[in-house]
Amino acid sequence: MKLTKEQARRRRKARIRKKISGTTERPRMVVFRSNTHLYVQLVDDETGATLVSSSTLTLSKEKGKMSANRESAAEVGKDIAGKAKERNIEQVVFDRNGYIYHGRVKALADGAREGGLKF
Repeated sequence: MKLTKEQARRRRKARIRKKISGTTERPRMVVFRSNTHLYVQLVDDETGATLVSSSTLTLSKEKGKMSANRESAAEVGKDIAGKAKERNIEQVVFDRNGYIYHGRVKALADGAREGGLKF
């Protein structure tokens, strides 16, 4: 039986999540990619709380229209890094959520590193 793209992603996601989890000192940085927007959260898995979040949707309200492209992804990465610095978070565990580390996901990670996050 052939898996759909989404089923294959969910399998990869489950495999990744078995190995990684976030703590208060080093939260998990989760990426969600839709056709129109890109979302990222810093999650503490011990308490189940989202510490910081950012997306192209929230940034488009502040800076004007943003679409889900690599330039916008880099902006979201820098934004989440800035918000994390305000909360004294310097290290994160990167959770690509089953997406291939390429294109928008890679641009977001590079933007976050540029903003000062370590992972």
